[in-house]
Amino acid sequence: MLLKKAERRYRLHTSDYARLAAFRGQLREFLRFSEDAAAAVGLTAQHYQAMLELRAAPDGAQLSINDLAGKLLIRHNSAVGLVDRLEGEGLIMRKPSAADRRKVELKLSAKGRQVLSQLAAMHRAELERIGPALRRLIADVFRHDPSQAD
Repeated sequence: MLLKKAERRYRLHTSDYARLAAFRGQLREFLRFSEDAAAAVGLTAQHYQAMLELRAAPDGAQLSINDLAGKLLIRHNSAVGLVDRLEGEGLIMRKPSAADRRKVELKLSAKGRQVLSQLAAMHRAELERIGPALRRLIADVFRHDPSQAD
């Protein structure tokens, strides 16, 4: 009884749940693809995301460990460990900030740029493959048809 009342209050139908589930499922499939692609080159999905963030910074902009932690939604000490691992693999470099000597600026190495380019190309191809279905799912999530009863 309470469930039906809540669903009426929020105007939810089985079809709404189905669209949300399908959209979330497609996102999860893409994330699984991303995890597998990163693993194939010896990285984690978090490594890949960190490298993407570094490369996505506008030319001339340098990210600090704090900046990276904020973008990845992780704690500073976790970002330090992540940076340590990426640096150990030769994928990124750190240098003291010219503006604030207490900060360290991060930059992709040549090897990091090469690995990232390979992964980004794989991700772009996968998004091109699933794009039409993803667009339909997004449109469906925002479609509300009150005439559909369940």
